Amino acid sequence: MEKIAVLMLMLALCCCQCDAEGLDNQIKVSQSAAPGCSLTCTANKLGAVEEKVTNMADKLSLLETKLQASETEVRELKNLIEGQPRVAFSAALRDTGSGNIGPFSTAVPLKYKKVFSNTGNSYNPATGLFTATVKGTYFFRFSMFNNLYRSPSSVVSLKKNGERLVSVWDVSASDNNDMGSNAVVVALEVDDIVCAELQANRLVYDDVMNYNTFTGFLLFTM
Repeated sequence: MEKIAVLMLMLALCCCQCDAEGLDNQIKVSQSAAPGCSLTCTANKLGAVEEKVTNMADKLSLLETKLQASETEVRELKNLIEGQPRVAFSAALRDTGSGNIGPFSTAVPLKYKKVFSNTGNSYNPATGLFTATVKGTYFFRFSMFNNLYRSPSSVVSLKKNGERLVSVWDVSASDNNDMGSNAVVVALEVDDIVCAELQANRLVYDDVMNYNTFTGFLLFTM
């Protein structure tokens, strides 16, 4: 029995020694594996950061390209605007006083003497004529006012080189005054003439309120 007890004690001591050695080996493996795991995680994080930086760089490059394109468009638009001839005028019929203008036995261009603007000096207030100095498409508008306390009625036509384009017409009635306007977009060659013409035996009325106006400007060249 004593021999058996001794043998069992020796066996137990061997098992304990084996367990201790295994535990020691596990600790060593764990200690040796920990730095490798840390380096791997750090490398993964650095890779993710690098990817984000690359994406941001790509986005910045794209934004820079768009900005350069926008700057180019702005320069082109500025050059286009600065290179575009500027033609525009606006004038009212009377610069002083009040009363009727007309009637006349023949049709006459109305002379709009109160000039508000005349960029390009294409409008002549002394004659009432607009002479195109630039080939292009233009916009023109005129208004007409009458004070029909007596006959005759009012008819004003916008003409290009003597050809009627549009008109405003009003006749005597029970009311004392009327007002109307008309407009047109028309292509002009250099030296074409446009005017607002009072028709024969008609009249218009104006005073400091500037009811009758004549306006035109260049839309674009051709």
